[in-house]
Formats: sequence, C-alpha cells, structure tokens
Amino acid sequence: MKPPHLLFVTGKLAEPALRRTLADLAVQANFQSSVAVLPISVAALATAAWISSHLTVPAEVERIILPGLCAGDLAPLRARTGLPVERGPQDLRDLPEFFGSASGRPSDYGAYDITILAEINHAPRLTRAEILAQARAYRASGADVIDVGCDPGDPWPLVQDTVRALRDEGLRVSIDSFNPREVEEAVSGGAELVLSVNCGNRTAARSWGCEVVALPDDPATLGGLDETVQALAGWGVPFRVDPVIEPIGFGFAASLGRYLEVRRRYPHAEMLMGVGNLTELTDVDSAGANLMLLAICQELGIRSVLTTEVINWCRSAVQELDRARRLVHYACNQRVLPKHLEPDLVMLRDVKLRAHGEQTLKELAARVSDRNFRLFAERGLLHVINGSMHLEGRDPFALFGQMQQQESIDSAHAFYLGYEMAKAVTALTLGKNYVQDQALRWGFLTVPERSHAGKIAGNESAAETSG
Repeated sequence: MKPPHLLFVTGKLAEPALRRTLADLAVQANFQSSVAVLPISVAALATAAWISSHLTVPAEVERIILPGLCAGDLAPLRARTGLPVERGPQDLRDLPEFFGSASGRPSDYGAYDITILAEINHAPRLTRAEILAQARAYRASGADVIDVGCDPGDPWPLVQDTVRALRDEGLRVSIDSFNPREVEEAVSGGAELVLSVNCGNRTAARSWGCEVVALPDDPATLGGLDETVQALAGWGVPFRVDPVIEPIGFGFAASLGRYLEVRRRYPHAEMLMGVGNLTELTDVDSAGANLMLLAICQELGIRSVLTTEVINWCRSAVQELDRARRLVHYACNQRVLPKHLEPDLVMLRDVKLRAHGEQTLKELAARVSDRNFRLFAERGLLHVINGSMHLEGRDPFALFGQMQQQESIDSAHAFYLGYEMAKAVTALTLGKNYVQDQALRWGFLTVPERSHAGKIAGNESAAETSG
C-alpha cells in the first residue's frame, strides 16, 4: 500500500531543521513528505487565512500539517484545498511524538477507586466563611469528602451548624474528633464518617448511625484493634481500619508493615491511610511522596486517604492525589508501568529535554537578517541570535552587556529580554525546556503565558523553530 503524502507548511527560517527532521521521521512513521516554504520568516506567526492565500498544494498531497502556533479557523483552507488540514505540535522537535512514536494517555485512562478526604484543620478557630471557602477549594481540587478537624477539649458549639452548612453546599462531610458529644452533634448535622474510634469511644459509635474509622489503641503493636473491629462488626457499625502511618524516624517503615498485616488479618475490610502524616512532616515536595503512598494503597486495596494542605510544600496535595489515584489505578489494573501517562505530575523537571543542536543554531544565525532577538537555552548555554550577532554564554548579565554594545535596546524591550532570560536560566538550572514566549511547564501548576511576540519593538520571538 502506498504511504500517504503529507505537506508540511513552514517559514524560511525553520525550513532546514524541518527537512532534517522529516528525513528520518517519514521512514519511521511511513509517510511521504513535501515541504511548503511560505514567503515569511516565521510561519507560526501567520494566520490560517494568510496561509490559505499564499499556499500552493502539489497534486499528490493528501494531508496538510500547519505549525502548531498558527492561529485562525482552518475551515476555509480545508474548503479551498479539499484536503484534511490540521495543526502539528508547537515545536517541530515534537513531530515524532505527534506521529505516535511516543506513548500517551489511552482513551480509557482516568478511572479511580480511591476516595480523597481533605481535612480542614482546627475548624473551630475559623469563621464559617473561611471553612466554606476552604471546602469549596478542596472540592475543586478533587476532594470527595471534607473532613472537619476539631480541637481537643470541650465540644465545639458550632459543629452541627457548620456540618449542616457544608452539607447545604452539596459536600460530603466527615468529622475528626474523639469527643462523643461533638461527634453526635456533627452526625446530626449530616456527617457520614467519624475519624476515629478505639477502646475509648467505640461504645458510643453504636448510636451514631454512620461509618467510623477504627484505630488501634497502640499503633506500634496494633494492640486493641482486633477488639474494636470485633465490637463494631458485632454491633453492625460499618467501619474502615487505619493502622496509622508514622513519620520518618518514628517508625515509618514498621507502620507500612502494619498496613500489610491488617490486610492479611482482614482481607475484605475497608481501610484508610492518613497520608498527611508523612507529607506534612517531611521536607520534600509532596507530589512524589503522595504518588508512592497511593501506589501502596492501590496494591493493598486501601480505598480512602486523608490529607490536608497546611504546610506550604503540601499546598496542592489534593490535586496531586487526584491525579496520582488515576495513575496508580491504571497501572495496577492494566499491568503497565506508571510512565508516560500522567505528565501533569512531572513538575520540577521536564519529561524529555529537546535541543536544536549546534548546527541548527548556526544555520539559523546565518539566515536571520533582522534585528529581532531569538533566545535559546540548551546544553548548558544561553544563546542570543539576531541579524548582527550570535552570542552564547552562561551569564545573562554578561550576554546583555554584549547585546547593548551592538544594539540600542529600549527599556520595554530590555524588560522583556530580562524576563525571558530569567525563564531560560531557570530552565537550564532545573533541566526544563525553554521556548521563547512560552510558559515553562510545571505540570498541572503551569500558568499559560500570553505571547508578546510582535508586541514589543524589536521582538519577534523564536517561534520559527516550531515549524
């Protein structure tokens, strides 16, 4: 069967790099290719309407690929050519992935069976408005149940009204208290789960009419847990078991072993893990720790986790757990590695570093004839290219000094260049990809940037490298 013939549209500056990429890719992906070079330096900055009026399509072409950054409605171009027209990736170096040489999320990805409880700590110290705002934010982040954390001591007089207010928002609610009177009020307000019971308060659970979390009296030995479980089962009180995870240095490894032991003792019992006991008390970004803990939960059938977002490095813990539970569910149920499935959890560094390479940058420098600065960051160096210079180095201040010696740079353009160089240095430092006029990728924390290409005098950006 004859391979399909694809037409790739590009500008004058990206033509050499595109042709080199297609030379190998066409063989690997089994297609024939032609390249249409438009009368413009940067095709990515052209609109679809402009391309339609300047594009000549060879007769043998069956499909047209435009630069990913090309703006505008593609329907007129499809109507004029009678061919399928689509945008490719924003960067031509991503063409191999675009044509399927790298894996992505399968169509059935995203299911989960782990419930996230998000705790509002010290709720009695907060106003009603503060509690509702935090609860809404938790729900938006992916929490299934809002856990109202109470303080030791006398019962909180407003607990029933607070739980009822959360229920009026359509939220599921649990109550975190050992005080039977406080719990009773919360359950009257609509709480569906009580954290937690042991020998000290389990008798009161007979009258609450809701599910509870069973704890051991002595977590180190699981002492008292069997008695509490047997009592609850005998009374017909539904329960989840939490063997209690301990912080690092205080029995963390042994506490993980207790989850294994409880699953052995009670193969079919519902279980809960308070992951915040580890993430809130460890000097590390929480996403990786949350993923590992949810992997343990998924493999052991622990179907609920409790977290909070008190310390700053855990400020996005609920969102992390929401993505992590989907990843571990797919990996465990499909028996595949949890890799190349959840890019939103790769935040500090990028999945793969791309580089134009020395040859491409030299060719670009030789072809550029205008004063617009193109910035690149790769292989440990910053690169500055325009029609009169090709500078490289590690110090952005030194590079800017060299730029000023050769060009007059106004204050607005200097601000823009400083901002872009700061992004570029950050990318080099952390091992991220830098593309001028685009936001650095921070996983689900990425904040898209509005392109300033063409809006600041002397600035066109490096969009030509996108194809």
